[in-house]
This record gives sequence, structure tokens and C-alpha cells, in this order.
Amino acid sequence: MRKYELVCIVQPELDETAFTGVVEKVKGWIGEAGGSVDKVDVWGKRRLATVIRKQRDGQYVLLNVSMPSKATAELERNLRFFEPVMRHMLSVVE
Repeated sequence: MRKYELVCIVQPELDETAFTGVVEKVKGWIGEAGGSVDKVDVWGKRRLATVIRKQRDGQYVLLNVSMPSKATAELERNLRFFEPVMRHMLSVVE
């Protein structure tokens, strides 16, 4: 099991319930892959450096994750096609 940091930028117009649903769905994918979510840190709505999908703002969330390295490709594929997530970045924590 390796440790990762996953940062997601979620659509800004989602309300609190929808935003929580998006985070829970991502946590579910991590659990299905045999991993675990160690910590969830919601940064809130922030101004983006560049326009993404005609949006100037985004809701940021950081997840500290432990999961097998071979499961990262499937997680990133799911995130790429998940409409509410505008951008994501998965990086290894040394």
C-alpha cells in the first residue's frame, strides 16, 4: 500500500449535499480498489488560475489515501469521466 494525495476541483455550483455525494463517490471508488481514505480536507470554493469548462471558481478537496499502486489507473479513469470533477491530481507521498 502506497500513500497518495488526491486533489479534486469540483464544480462550484453544487450545493453542500451534492458536493458531499461527489466526495463519497470518490471515497467509494478508493474502497472498491482495496484502499482506504486516511483524511479528507475540504478547502472550499477558490478562484481558479485559468478558466476550466467556462468556470472561474471551483470547490477544492484534498484526500490523503492509502491504496495499491496498480489501482491508481482505474481511479484516475473514473475521475476523468466523472462530470462534477473538473480537474484532479493524484501524487505519491514520500
